[in-house]
Order: sequence, then structure tokens, then C-alpha cells
Amino acid sequence: MDWFALARILHIVAVVIWVGGVALVTTTVLPAVRAGEVGGDWLAAFRTIERRFIEQARAAVIIVGVTGFYMVVQADLWDRFAAAEFWWMHAMIFVWLVFALELFVAEPFILHRVFEKWAANRPDRAFAWLQAAHWFLLALSLLAIAGAVAGSHGWAVF
Repeated sequence: MDWFALARILHIVAVVIWVGGVALVTTTVLPAVRAGEVGGDWLAAFRTIERRFIEQARAAVIIVGVTGFYMVVQADLWDRFAAAEFWWMHAMIFVWLVFALELFVAEPFILHRVFEKWAANRPDRAFAWLQAAHWFLLALSLLAIAGAVAGSHGWAVF
């Protein structure tokens, strides 16, 4: 069996699940919540939807991290981190690190409590910030994906 090919397949499928979920939440769920289309209690609506996706996102981020590391080690790609033309390698790791920290540290230990208090007092501001943060993270994710696809097919920006 070609373990490297399997790692690449799992890596890409997990990225699709993870970033696709971010796109869905950013472009569909949060606007619907803010418009009151899923009920008047914005926080309850968001938590209901988030609970159904957060474990999928966590699993996808773990798979992306493990398979990405495996591919770097197996293909001995460490030298790419010293070359500007492989900026997308840094971008992928940065995006992965941001989401890993958010999903496994910030969300359960900090954001959950802070955001709930904020949303209880100022739901309009809290959800506007949440949606803006999601747009920023989605843009970073799509930039990393575009760079990785282009770069892995020989298109260098630098």
C-alpha cells in the first residue's frame, strides 16, 4: 500500500471537511443566526449548530496535522521551509496552528465563557465580531489552500 498517497488523500479530505465547515458557518449559519432566522436566541441557535460540527472540525484538524507532518517527514521536505517560493508551506502550518489553538485551547477554556457573557449582554456586537473573525479565518484558509494547490503544481509567486 502506498502510505504517502493515503496520507495525502486523508489530508485533503480533512481540509475539505474542516474549511468547508468554516465556509458554511461564515456564509450561511452566522448570517441566518444574526437575522433571527433560526430563532430569537442567537446564542442558543449558534451553540446548537456548533455542537454538531465542533467534534468533526477537531477530528479534521488532527488528521490534517498528523498527515501533514507525516508527508513532510516521509518526503524530507524540511528544506522547503527555508525557501520563499514555498511560502504556502508556512501558510498551511500557520492556519493549522491558529485553528488547532482555537478549537482545543481558546474555545473550550476561554472563548466559550467570554463569548457567552458578551453575547448575553450585547448579542449584536458579539455576533458581528464572531462573523468578522470567521471571515478573516476563512480568507486565511482559502489563501493557504490556493497557495498550496498552485505551489504544489509548480506555480511559484516568488
